[in-house]
Amino acid sequence: MIIKVENLVKKFGNFTAVDRISFQVPRGEIFGFLGANGAGKTTAIKMLCGLSKPTSGSATIAGYDLVKEAEQVKLNIGYMSQKFSLYDDLTISENIDFYGGLYRLRGQELSKKKEAILQELGLRDQKRDLVKSLPLGWKQKLAFSVATIHEPKILFLDEPTSGVDPITRRKFWEIIIATANKGITIFITTHYLDEAEYCDRISIMVNGKIIALDSPANLKAQLNVDTTAQIFAQLTR
Repeated sequence: MIIKVENLVKKFGNFTAVDRISFQVPRGEIFGFLGANGAGKTTAIKMLCGLSKPTSGSATIAGYDLVKEAEQVKLNIGYMSQKFSLYDDLTISENIDFYGGLYRLRGQELSKKKEAILQELGLRDQKRDLVKSLPLGWKQKLAFSVATIHEPKILFLDEPTSGVDPITRRKFWEIIIATANKGITIFITTHYLDEAEYCDRISIMVNGKIIALDSPANLKAQLNVDTTAQIFAQLTR
């Protein structure tokens, strides 16, 4: 398993944001991490990315201990947030250089990666343009490419399609599925419950706890409902 989580807890004073969650994710799976605002999803993701230390519990990410080897965890994952993680006041080229540097890509290796991204996205002639000049859909594609520039084993996507139109969302999911088919594990949160249908499995988090975890098809059968939205409504009401 590429992700193993055992009784992970995060407390802020007397408040428990993440309450003893346990799950495993195999390589190449698209894993949907669902829950309403305040359920604890983002706090959990910050821990899994090595950005926040757990109060208790354990986890291994890409084979590395979440607490003892946090820096190795960071080098083996990619992350993309709903803000697309790009700097509007830097050019397209400068954004690629900046994030490539964060993932310790240097010199010729970084140059080759950058050229490949610009070629694939058709942005070679725009590489000196500021990112803020790009349409939202192109920002999204660029942010995704930057998040995978170092060929991570796991890609964390925190509401990456928030505010994007349905056609662009569908095209973005084609990219996600193609990436998973290459063996990269996708760990994604979304408020668009129709998108959960693309996931191999989904978990549903309520008040810091995971209350359901299975494939969308199995959960719909267990609850005798037709859609993922109905699953979510029945389990969280």
